[in-house]
Amino acid sequence: MDAGLGGRLGQNLKQLREARGATQAQMAKLAGLPRATWANLESGASNPTLAVMDRVATALQVTLEELVATPRASAQRFPKGTLPVRQRGGATIYKLLPDAVAGMEIDRIELPPRVRMTGVPHTPGTREYLTCETGTMVLIAAGEQFELSPGDVVAFRGDQRHSYTNPGTRGAVGYSVVALARGTPIGERV
Repeated sequence: MDAGLGGRLGQNLKQLREARGATQAQMAKLAGLPRATWANLESGASNPTLAVMDRVATALQVTLEELVATPRASAQRFPKGTLPVRQRGGATIYKLLPDAVAGMEIDRIELPPRVRMTGVPHTPGTREYLTCETGTMVLIAAGEQFELSPGDVVAFRGDQRHSYTNPGTRGAVGYSVVALARGTPIGERV
């Protein structure tokens, strides 16, 4: 393991452990490792085996990728207009997650009056959730029609044909949450 990778691992381990309010001894015990091994990992000077990395990731309940990823700032502001925005069928779709989150997509959908947007079916096993914030939205999924008022939520299979419509005379806003099936590439959209 090069110094850069070891340093990232050490910094991430320390940050993840401290975020959980745990000591090195507590985390080492949870991972089934000697405390000295955990301390060595956090120092960035170790060259752990894949088995040790797996035990650490399991104890912290994170992926192996998260252990060695470039550490991020503890918080980052994304000013309006800096995240991707797309147009589809008259609708405006705003990405709400600036970072790729494995298996998850969250978008804000603005539908002008009398506009219909067709969704793209995902792989089998994907679940979608649509909630209406303002106005009225109609979701058609596999031939069934669901009318949503502010606060309503519809959960449906994301692997079927679906569309979103605003039947009203004023704009409607909703949020789409897509829980992708395992193995689905991020970026496959509603």
